[in-house]
Amino acid sequence: MELPAEAKAVAGKNSLNRHAARHGLLAGTAVVVRALQRDTALQQLIADQYGIVVSENELKWVALRPGPKEFDFAPGDAFVDFATKNKLLIRGHNFVWHNSVPSWLLRDPGSYDVRQLLAEHIQTVGARSRGKMNSWDVGNEAILPKDGREDGLRKSFWFEHIGPDYIDLAFRTARAVDPTAKLTYNEYGMEYDNEDESERRKQILALLRRIQQNKVPLDAVGIQAHIKANATSAIGKGLSDFMEAIRQMGLEIYLTELDVNEDDITSNDIATRDHEIAQTYRHFLDVALANPAVKLVLTWGTSDRSTWLNGGPTHHRKQPNRPQRSLPFDPAYKPTETFFAMRDSFDTRGKVHGA
Repeated sequence: MELPAEAKAVAGKNSLNRHAARHGLLAGTAVVVRALQRDTALQQLIADQYGIVVSENELKWVALRPGPKEFDFAPGDAFVDFATKNKLLIRGHNFVWHNSVPSWLLRDPGSYDVRQLLAEHIQTVGARSRGKMNSWDVGNEAILPKDGREDGLRKSFWFEHIGPDYIDLAFRTARAVDPTAKLTYNEYGMEYDNEDESERRKQILALLRRIQQNKVPLDAVGIQAHIKANATSAIGKGLSDFMEAIRQMGLEIYLTELDVNEDDITSNDIATRDHEIAQTYRHFLDVALANPAVKLVLTWGTSDRSTWLNGGPTHHRKQPNRPQRSLPFDPAYKPTETFFAMRDSFDTRGKVHGA
């Protein structure tokens, strides 16, 4: 497959990353290595449009650890090789996450010193990529207020078998093995002005303060930004105040997994859907990019040809027979209205900050 003329027309000076770079930003995308390897057009599109990439799955525990004494580095190495060849910066995702624990460890955790296992995993994986990573998602989704703890921590496998200081352990180990990568705490559910997300923002800020008080190395906070078209809650003051609190801590902010779930758009007309999705992107980015601490904007995927949303985040999609149009490029790799909304938001950010 060759890139369509429409994609070629928005390369170079017209690309997302070139517009982003003019205003102190990096534009990026998440990739799936297996899909990337068999699609030269997608490789070219990513090289044309972005300055930084992150792998969706290849550097997670389940992908890397087929057995207790085994590592499978082949897909992760292919990801790093692709980025290096195309002069793209790289994000690592992730060192510790409740939803990526290998089956062999879940089956028999008592056979292992889980604290030591976590530290050795980070040391081994971090050493392999040392000096190559712009940033690492070290802790991912550690907060879950409904689990009922006063500190808001999720009662995850890592929490249950190591204790609440597993987060500190992960960050300290990551810094020791790779002193140059920016260490990031990555989280979801912070964007909307409603009671649930307000509580999550409160608990996340408390976690960040504890990390800093304990003198644990931390450089940035990742806001995943899996948002929705036609959401019942607004994006506004809650997110703005939250981001400013993070900036006041001296931390950078990364928008790490941006996409728009369009299940709540009732129309099946593509032009109508594309417009509502683009407006959702535009509003979110106009709010988020008003904060100068934001340095990266990555979408969770490049093209609607392959988005995790077609499987449904909770596997009960409202529009099961309608593929999502959630990303900057359509299935034929033509730029969508979202592409232009994102680019315009980058340029508007420049006006806000005088860039």
